[in-house]
Amino acid sequence: MHSHQRSEKNLFLSIILNVGITLAQIIGGLLSGSLALLSDALHNFTDVVSLVISYVASKFAHKSATYNKTFGYKRAEIIAAFVNSASLIIIAVILIVEAVERFLDPQAINSTLVIWLSALAIVFNGASVLLLLKDRKQNLNIASAYFHLLTDMLASVAVLVGGILMKYYGIYWLDSVLTFAIALYLIYVGIQLFKGSFTILMQFTPKHINVDDVISRVNQIDLVKNIHHLHIWQLNENELHLEAEIDFKEDISLSTFEAVLEEIEELLLNEFGINHITIQPEFKKSDNKNIIVQD
Repeated sequence: MHSHQRSEKNLFLSIILNVGITLAQIIGGLLSGSLALLSDALHNFTDVVSLVISYVASKFAHKSATYNKTFGYKRAEIIAAFVNSASLIIIAVILIVEAVERFLDPQAINSTLVIWLSALAIVFNGASVLLLLKDRKQNLNIASAYFHLLTDMLASVAVLVGGILMKYYGIYWLDSVLTFAIALYLIYVGIQLFKGSFTILMQFTPKHINVDDVISRVNQIDLVKNIHHLHIWQLNENELHLEAEIDFKEDISLSTFEAVLEEIEELLLNEFGINHITIQPEFKKSDNKNIIVQD
């Protein structure tokens, strides 16, 4: 089974698991009066939404390109990661407001129900986390879904501990404190994912690419006078693109250019991981020779 097919299957199984958790926690939260349990249920609901978005995006990402969609839907997963990360931050802010209000007005909670439902959520979320563990490093879309699930599992652990403390010590304000802590962690994770997906969508140069090193290495190639009008960006997590104009020292033939181009492609792939290259050859052309040219 291909990795993307495995990822899609695991995403679908995670959706099923999280629908069950969400329904159980919403009912349990309403019956017990626990804000932490309801916030965990809300987070689980966003997990379901984020997983559905990720699943649909994964399906679209592998559709074939067409004349009016020459890149296909290769950025669908990046958009999904962007939406999911933004939703994490928004939900966290809502939880903080609710936690502060509940802290100022603590209420008695059915802690036994909280304990059992949070334990169930830990098991189900833990299974979902394990399903996506392997693919999270290769795909930002899967990573956004993974962190949704991981933070929710950690939130459920916190709710379980809080439920035990409330049951045996009556510390009901702890429900609000746990909700606040969960929300802060959601903001931290959400911002990291948001920055990663935003960078790709804005076509910024990836952080691991040193542009000066790229210029220096290409300019060392025989027959290359200089490289200019340079753009380096990511289409998605698998495709790193470079386009540039290159001045040549001589009025070379097309076959010679192809040989130099092959050398450039090998250099950029092996040293910088750039796997899609577009070069415009020039000889004594009177244009802007700046490295960065604002089109």
